[in-house]
Amino acid sequence: MQENQNVNTPEENEELNEQQLSEILQIRRGKLTDMQGAGNDPFKMTTYDTTAYAQDIVDKFDEYEEKEVRVAGRIMSWRDMGKAAFMDLRDASGRIQLYVKIDVVGEETYENLHNYLDIGDIVGVDGIAFRTRRGEISVKAHAVTILSKSLLPLPEKWHGLKDTDMRFRQRYVDLIVNPDVRDAFVKRSKIITEIRNYLNDTGFLEVETPVLHSIAGGASARPFITHHNTLDIDMYLRIALELHLKRLIVGGFDKVYEIGRVFRNEGMDTRHNPEFTLLELYQAFTDYHGMMDLTENLIRAVAKKVLGTAQITYGETEIDLDKPFERLTMSDAVLKYGKVDFSKVKTLEEARALAKEHHIGYEERHQKGDILNLFFETYVEEHLMQPTFIMDHPVEISPLAKRKPTDPDYTERFELFIVGREHANAFSELNDPIDQRGRFEAQAAAKAAGDDEACDVDEDYLTAMEYGMPPTGGLGIGIDRLVMLLTNSASIRDVLLFPTMKPIAGNK
Repeated sequence: MQENQNVNTPEENEELNEQQLSEILQIRRGKLTDMQGAGNDPFKMTTYDTTAYAQDIVDKFDEYEEKEVRVAGRIMSWRDMGKAAFMDLRDASGRIQLYVKIDVVGEETYENLHNYLDIGDIVGVDGIAFRTRRGEISVKAHAVTILSKSLLPLPEKWHGLKDTDMRFRQRYVDLIVNPDVRDAFVKRSKIITEIRNYLNDTGFLEVETPVLHSIAGGASARPFITHHNTLDIDMYLRIALELHLKRLIVGGFDKVYEIGRVFRNEGMDTRHNPEFTLLELYQAFTDYHGMMDLTENLIRAVAKKVLGTAQITYGETEIDLDKPFERLTMSDAVLKYGKVDFSKVKTLEEARALAKEHHIGYEERHQKGDILNLFFETYVEEHLMQPTFIMDHPVEISPLAKRKPTDPDYTERFELFIVGREHANAFSELNDPIDQRGRFEAQAAAKAAGDDEACDVDEDYLTAMEYGMPPTGGLGIGIDRLVMLLTNSASIRDVLLFPTMKPIAGNK
């Protein structure tokens, strides 16, 4: 069989696609020029009063049937039947079919639609809500006004924007052609609203604290650095909300919280974005056990409010948020899943020997508690599918948590794990300013030794603590990961409207 000599190379296909796109752009701009020449410039339209949303007409058709309605939205398809046309209009609520008939709208209007209207244009429609012979709820148009011209074509055949990288870069197109994407962001908004409702109803006060810090603190993370021109000092975008909120506990507020953007100059993957949304809250006169109860009740309540159930699915895993969350110490978890009893490890040398025996790499700066955490990450995390509180973290990895009175090598701290990943972090907050200074100084020494995630000594925070901070429980929940869980989203980029992206070459 003779080979087809007319098959194009990928380069030729790309050039052909660019030529076709160029022709489409020229045609659409030509239509705009013609409209403007005829005195119908769509970009001079300033308002269009609507009386209904598409989904309202569908859901409450008994109220709208045979009544005048005014809707506005984007044209997503057009099926020409000669002297009539069916179009799909999509607005913020959903879609509805339009029926445009030449003897109803008039020959001039109908001809103008043929000459000027493109898929993607935004229109206003005045018409009657009715049901077609096939039973589809529609709007029979009396008048159609082009309100805005789409000069770029939507993705081919309106099947959706498939390139995930382009979906995140051009979220506006993603939302237009992939209506299911909208649902995750609607749920995100509802999740944050219900978090606020729950905390407000339980006596917490929402506050706002600075985004620009003179000292990076409150977490172990590499900060973004900026410069304040007037003060002529370098400043840091906050990596946590903690230290300012605890200053407010010192000042006499018993329950405070903030939902805010924080920034960490770290790697990006399916669970990490350089800027993300964090909930932090602090409550005086309670400890990490009180924070466990609050965390469990909060997540369960939000799921029921937003999803209507506490039984959720993530990937292929069924998760029961109604069932009491399991509680394990970090040492017990390593013993349960890794068969290593760290309670018998008394010295750094023993910890290092154990790490070598199990082929767990560690750095020279790592202490005994750091090595326990490496065992936990290696043997335990992947097994924590159902909600599990991992308690009593080593003091080396918890510079702001209160030591356990019965075992000062460990702290009153927990992390909540669901589907193998951390969703919350909480402490019985350290309120001893002398102990806190020692830990800050240890962090500063680690930073000087090359740990760019360690924090500096915050003298003003230490001064605040010296005035006296009551026993306090503190909690942090990553909002993005919680939204991922409750919307069954595989990547953090699926729940961020505009995730951080590397600039396209030539478009920095």
